[in-house]
Amino acid sequence: MLPTVDDVLRLDAVRRGQPHVVAGADRTGNRVRWVHVAEVTDIAHLLHGGELVLTTGIALPDEPERLRAYIADLAEVGVSGLMIELGRRYLSVLPPALIGAAEDHGLPVIVLAHEPAFVDITESVHARIVQDQFAELRASERLHEIFTQLSVEGASTDEVVRQVGSLGGHPVVLENLAHQVLAADASGADPSELLSAWETRSRAVRPGRRTGYDEASGWLVTMVGARGEDWGRLIIDLGAPPSPRETVLIERAATTLALGRLLDRHAESVERQAHGTIIARILAHAYSDPQEAAARARALGVPLSGRRLLGVVLRHRGPGTSAPPVGELSVLAESAAAACKDARLAALVGVLDEGGPHARVGVLASLPARTDVETALTDVATRIRKQCGDTVMAAGSVVETIRDVRRSFLEAEQVADVAARGSGARLFYRLPDLRLRGLLHLLRDDARVQTFVERELGPLLEYDAQRGSDLTRILELYLESGRNKAVAAQQAHLSRPAFYERLRRIERVLDADLDDVESCVSFHVALLALSSVRWERP
Repeated sequence: MLPTVDDVLRLDAVRRGQPHVVAGADRTGNRVRWVHVAEVTDIAHLLHGGELVLTTGIALPDEPERLRAYIADLAEVGVSGLMIELGRRYLSVLPPALIGAAEDHGLPVIVLAHEPAFVDITESVHARIVQDQFAELRASERLHEIFTQLSVEGASTDEVVRQVGSLGGHPVVLENLAHQVLAADASGADPSELLSAWETRSRAVRPGRRTGYDEASGWLVTMVGARGEDWGRLIIDLGAPPSPRETVLIERAATTLALGRLLDRHAESVERQAHGTIIARILAHAYSDPQEAAARARALGVPLSGRRLLGVVLRHRGPGTSAPPVGELSVLAESAAAACKDARLAALVGVLDEGGPHARVGVLASLPARTDVETALTDVATRIRKQCGDTVMAAGSVVETIRDVRRSFLEAEQVADVAARGSGARLFYRLPDLRLRGLLHLLRDDARVQTFVERELGPLLEYDAQRGSDLTRILELYLESGRNKAVAAQQAHLSRPAFYERLRRIERVLDADLDDVESCVSFHVALLALSSVRWERP
């Protein structure tokens, strides 16, 4: 960044001359590209703009008109200022015609009361210019290193935007082409104020170039995309014209965001990432003020304030002990988002705990007061089932505030965990639908339930563990088939004699009669409780 006239006035070599601004005091923010010593009046045609002109004034004319023409020529070429040494041509004051012309043309004029060494001034200013340019070069190199590292590490959209806010010290917003906020970093500002009426404000800002500054809003804006397909805009709320470093920062960040989207073909869309981030932060109580969460969701087109909120979890059937295949949950999330849109249900939809064994799709539904919950869930679940087949969809209780969303999601996750182990064909599940399984799942941490399991099944579990047998599974098949031995033998892929022999062995190990109904009920409840304990989410 080039120094300003104000910066030059603070240099020791200039201060020794006791500088005083006598005209154009409101323009001392002009950038100084170079310093030029000139004693002739017809110097303007040799200049290119941005120069600080030094002179003793010894060759300046006496005629007011010629003085005004001299100043006009300098202003027209775009010099940053005129510095005149007193004592040779002018003893203590400059001619009124010169000062008046400088004021008219907005040209800063500085007088030096004491004789300075012009060579010291030029050397100091030029050293400052070279030093600043070198600092800019180092800063640009550092930005390149940072964003290259982010690209190599496959940083998320949120991480890139957060880095821009940290490096620039100003609020940053990434939006899609519909002016919905995909990621934001308030950088110390009020997030609610930053995102207030975002779409309306953003639509009014059109810089006209791929990267441009909008004076009315104070925004530095650049397009984000690659291969001729733009998909968003990155915005830094500067409040003042950008420096070259800030322009490099926003353009380098936009390149990183575009490259990340091109390389990560299996990741969910940027919109899904944005939705998932908001849900995850709500569940983690990461927002100090619920209104921030509401503002971020509203900027994505999903109102949360004054609505009934419902946590919904989508996952595939199975124990969930390993991460789902790459891209599988992304497809499910996109299908869920499309289903909500087709059903005209406002909702945040994103992948939660992506890459982990308990990754699932989270849906935070925003319901108007008169919407029937069962009807809305049935509509969405029907559409998802058509697209994704046998998927478990579980819903929590309806809550009234953002603070209570976590409770709704925890309930939905518990229901989904239990439902995923069964083979039911319901479109969606809620806690009352799980009956005994649901109750046992909710009580799985209770020491009394765990003691009951050990008391009823402990000997059989130890027997299987010591001998590598599967008698616990045989008992489960027998009880789940309604004590129909023929059906259970078929499901176990055993002959009837072999199956009957194993039942007798179970009776000996447990010291129980499997023809006794009460004993069988107790064993069945213990097996259901065991399933909940073993499949507990960490």
